[in-house]
Amino acid sequence: MDPYPRLLFAQVKQPNPFLYTALIRGYSLYGPFTESITLYTRMRREGTGLVSFTFSAIIKACIASLDLVLGRQIHAQTISIGGFTSDLYISNTLIDMYVKGGFLDCGRQVFDEMTERDVISWTSLIVAYTKCGNVEAAAELFDGLPVKDMVAWTSMVTGFAQNARPREALEYFEKMQDYGVETDEITLVGVISACAQLGATKHAKWIREIADKSGLGPSKNVVIGSALIDMYSKCGSIDDAYEVFQGMKDRNVFSYSSMIVGFAMHGFAKSAIQLFNEMLKTDIKPNGVTFIGVLTACSHGGMVEKGRRIFSTMKAFYGVAPVADHYACMVDLLGRSGLLEEALDLIRTMPVASHGGVWGALLGACRIHGNPDIAEIAATHLFELEPNGIGNYILLSNIYASSGKWDDVSQVRKLMRMRGLKKNPSLSWVEGAKGVIHEFFAGDMTHPKTIEIKKTLEDLLDKLKLNGYTPNLSSVPYDVVDEEKKRLLMTHSEKLALAYGLLSTDQGISIKIVKNIRICEDCHSFMCGASMIAKREIVVRDNMRFHHFLDGICSCGNFW
Repeated sequence: MDPYPRLLFAQVKQPNPFLYTALIRGYSLYGPFTESITLYTRMRREGTGLVSFTFSAIIKACIASLDLVLGRQIHAQTISIGGFTSDLYISNTLIDMYVKGGFLDCGRQVFDEMTERDVISWTSLIVAYTKCGNVEAAAELFDGLPVKDMVAWTSMVTGFAQNARPREALEYFEKMQDYGVETDEITLVGVISACAQLGATKHAKWIREIADKSGLGPSKNVVIGSALIDMYSKCGSIDDAYEVFQGMKDRNVFSYSSMIVGFAMHGFAKSAIQLFNEMLKTDIKPNGVTFIGVLTACSHGGMVEKGRRIFSTMKAFYGVAPVADHYACMVDLLGRSGLLEEALDLIRTMPVASHGGVWGALLGACRIHGNPDIAEIAATHLFELEPNGIGNYILLSNIYASSGKWDDVSQVRKLMRMRGLKKNPSLSWVEGAKGVIHEFFAGDMTHPKTIEIKKTLEDLLDKLKLNGYTPNLSSVPYDVVDEEKKRLLMTHSEKLALAYGLLSTDQGISIKIVKNIRICEDCHSFMCGASMIAKREIVVRDNMRFHHFLDGICSCGNFW
C-alpha cells in the first residue's frame, strides 16, 4: 500500500476506531498483510474500541496471508469480546476464511449458527461444496435459499458441469430460464460445458439461441464464441463449430485453439494444419493447447514428418516448452505409425516426467500393431502411475487376447480382481426424436424397442454380408467359440444405438452416437458399411475422437 495514508495516520494523536479500521483494511487489500496485524494489536493494546468492519478487515488479512491459526484467534475474539457474533458481514467473512482455508465444516458451522443470512452466505457455501465435489450438499443448500439470484443459479449450473454431471447442470439451467433469471457470461460458459459433455445437438442449438438473445452471441463475445466452438465440436457438429468461428469478429488464442482441436478430434487433419498456418500469419501466438491440437491432427492424419517438424519448433520459434501432454501426442503419432521402438526411446529420453497419458498412448499403439512385448513395458509403468486405472488392465488384456495369450489374459484379470477393479460397462447413447437421449449398454436388450432394434440389426447384417462384411472376431477378448463371439459383437452398445437411431429419425438425418470407450474394429467396419446401405451420415464420438462415416468411408481413413 502507498505509505502516504500511514504518514497521515501517524499525525493523529488519538486515532479513533474508524481511522484504525481504514488503515487495517488498506493493508489487508494491498499488503503488506503483517501491517494489518500490527495495527490491530496496537489498537487492542491502546484500548481503542472495535467496530464490525475492524474484524472483517483483519480476517481478510488472515485470508490473504493464509494464516488460518490467527484467523481462528480473531474468530474467538469476536465471541469473547461480545456483540459481534450476530454481525452478518463478519460471519460471511469467516465463512470465506474457513472455505478458502480448507475447513468447510467450520464454515458450515458458522453458517448454521447465523441468526441472519443473505445470498452471499448461502452462495459462498454452495460454491464451496461444488468445488469439493459434494454437489448433493450444494443442492440441499440451494433448495433452502429463500431468494435465488443469478449468482446462486450460476453456481449450481457450473458446479454440476465441473463435476461431470451435465444432465443436472442442464436441468438447473432450464429451471433458471423458466423463472426468468438473467443469464451472464459465466452461466453460459457453464451450461455450454455441460452440453459439450453430453454431446446433445438439441441443447446446443437452444443454448446458442439464448446466447444471441442475451447479447452474448459469438460475434460479440470471444469467450462465448470459443466455448461454442468447443461445444459444437464435441456434439459432432464440426460444420456448426466452424460457422461460429468464421462469424467471430474478434478471435484469440482460445478460439483458434478450440477450432484446431475440433478439426483434429474429427479427423480433419488437413483443415487443422491449414488453420494453424493461418493463425501464424496473425499477431496471435500459439500456446500449449494449440500445439496439442496440431500434434493430435498430425497423429490422426498419419503425418509423422510434419508432426516432428512442428514439435521441434515449439520452443525455438514460439517459446512454448513441450510438457508431458505434448510428448504424449508425439508418442501417439509415432506409435500409430508403427514406430513403437522410436516412441519408447522418446519416452525414455524426454526431459520432463512422463505421466499416464504418455505410457497410455504407447499401450494403445501396441494394441493397434499387436506388440505384446512393448505393451508389457508400458503397462508396468501405467500400473504404478495409475494403479486404479481399469482401462489400462483391459487394454493389456485385449492385446494378450488378440495374440492368443490366454494365460496372460487370465493373469491380468486375476490382478484386477486382487485390486478390486471392475470393468466399466460399455455404454453408448444416441439422440432420438425430439432430442431425447437414449442409452444402451453392451448386451442390454431391455429397451422398449428391443424387438425392432434386433430386427433392424439382422437386416443390416444380411445386407452387409452381401457386400463382403465378415465379423472381426478378434474384437471379442474372450476365449469362447466363434458363434458366441458373433453374438456378442451384435450386441455391442454402439450397434444397438445405431439401430435405434435408424428407427427413430427420418431418412437423411445424421445419426450421432456417443460411446464411453474406444470403438472396436468390428463396429468400425460395421458403421462404414451401414452408412452406405442406409445412405446416412453416422457420427460416432468415442473416448478418443470422432468418426464420420459416410458412403462406406470414415473420416479417420481407418487410421485411429
